[in-house]
Amino acid sequence: MTKRGTDAAGALWQADDCGAWLAARAAYDGALLATGGERLEQLDRWYHGALALASRRPLAVTLDELVEVVQWKMHRGVFRARNLMLVRQNSAEEVGEASRAAFDAVPDPSLPIARLSALKGIGPATASAVLAAARPDVYPFFDDVAAAAIPDFGAIKYTAKGYATFSERLRERAALLATGCPNDDWTPHAVECALWAAAGGKG
Repeated sequence: MTKRGTDAAGALWQADDCGAWLAARAAYDGALLATGGERLEQLDRWYHGALALASRRPLAVTLDELVEVVQWKMHRGVFRARNLMLVRQNSAEEVGEASRAAFDAVPDPSLPIARLSALKGIGPATASAVLAAARPDVYPFFDDVAAAAIPDFGAIKYTAKGYATFSERLRERAALLATGCPNDDWTPHAVECALWAAAGGKG
């Protein structure tokens, strides 16, 4: 992430113009390619399309899906082989139970994060990625590029408290955009994606 990218995302955060936000959202695919190439594009299509968590009853993820979500997260940011190894050590039963418990607690802002974070290799950022896939209207993905765009956010700490602050700010911004740009379907997760794209991703 370059200073120019951080400045661009910060400028977008301050903007009230619907066109500027839409232009950033439209740049998302290009930022994916610049950051992680075709592999990230493939993972993102799966994450935002085929995964389709919102339509499931009961709502839960499988171990294989959780591993793929971690792959998506790492290709968008920093690849940590140890974390991926730890995630794979969870049993299918553990993942199913924890994810069902987490989704049962929606829309609580913090309890679902805590329940998913009980799994091996899962912290607030990965937990937020799982939740954003199912409820983007409540939970943004906890990404440092988007967090850096928020004025006075301070040091980015991947903790439950850090995510609570991040998600609250993005819900506030999404609510403002939903009022000012009512036809553009702004959710906290959509705001995060637009900020990430405005910064050029991590490419």
